[in-house]
Formats: sequence, structure tokens, C-alpha cells
Amino acid sequence: MKKSFIATLVAALVPFAASAADVDLDAMREAVSKYKDIEVAKAEGYISPDNHCVSAAGEGLPAELGAMGIHYIRPDLLEITETQPRVNGNSTYTDWSLPSILIYEPQADGSMELVAVENLVFEASWEASDKTEELVLNGRGWDHMADDPATPGDEAHGFMPHYDQHVWLFRENPMGDLMPFNPAVTCEHHAM
Repeated sequence: MKKSFIATLVAALVPFAASAADVDLDAMREAVSKYKDIEVAKAEGYISPDNHCVSAAGEGLPAELGAMGIHYIRPDLLEITETQPRVNGNSTYTDWSLPSILIYEPQADGSMELVAVENLVFEASWEASDKTEELVLNGRGWDHMADDPATPGDEAHGFMPHYDQHVWLFRENPMGDLMPFNPAVTCEHHAM
């Protein structure tokens, strides 16, 4: 059966409105592809507060998990309230058409390649909000991240307890499009 013009138009205009909905990854990829140019991302307010390239080995996890890369965050979307001793905020933001975090892999020539996007909500803010939807993307619950002081790595990557979800839009991930680490990503070319 052929879709009506209105149904087609609505699907095109609202491809991924809710955090619990199934999201069309091709539509998401198209919406964020302009950020392949890191200068566009910077001009729109994305920053890398510490220029840290997150790798599994650097976080005390098996090296074969690979890396995430360098996170560029939008402080306004995350509603950052403090950065010390850990990053904290009021974010309950879940809009995938404009993710709160872009993830880049450093390249040998010094450039940065967009590999993934991420959204993050702070646990305390989410629990205090009136939001009722589950933090699920395409059937996968978001990861709960909280640092365990008994381990050498920082499981929350310098943030207060939060929920986050990675989406590997521009680098195939053999573990899956929605997993936190990607064995096909490296921090090998990262220069501090």
C-alpha cells in the first residue's frame, strides 16, 4: 500500500522526535552530516573542554574494545552548572536531530573525523524531571555511567552520574551502532 502524501511529509519532517522511539539512522546521519566539518561544529558552540581522547585501555577496559574518540559537547544543551570536581548539569535533552555531543577521531594529518554522536542526561536531573519516557533508542536502553572510585579508570569520563547513548553514524562498529566503544576507532593520532 502506498503512503499518502501527508504521511510521507510528516515522516520526513519528524524522523526522530522522541528518545524512546525508533530512530531512522539515515535521517539522523543526514541531519548531522554538516558537523563532519569540525569548524561548523565549533561555530555552533561545540567545544572539547579537555581535549581528551577516550580509549578503552585508557579507561581501564580491554584494549580490544577500541575507543570512542574526542567528545565535543554543547554546554547549553547539557545545561552545564559546574565543571569541578566533575561536570554536572541539568540536562534532560534527548533530541537526536541536534545531539548534545559530537565524537571525533584524531587523524594522522592532524584533522578530526566525525565518527559518532551522543546524547547525555544527568541522572539527578532526569529523576527530578517530569519526563516519563524510557531512555531507549532503537530498542537499546541508554548506558548508566557512574564513576567507581575503587577502579583505576573513570567510568563516567569526568561527569556526574548520567545516562548516555552513542550512535556510530560515520564509522562502522562491529559491536553494533549503539555500543559505547568502537574497535574501529583509535586514539593513536591524538596530540595533546
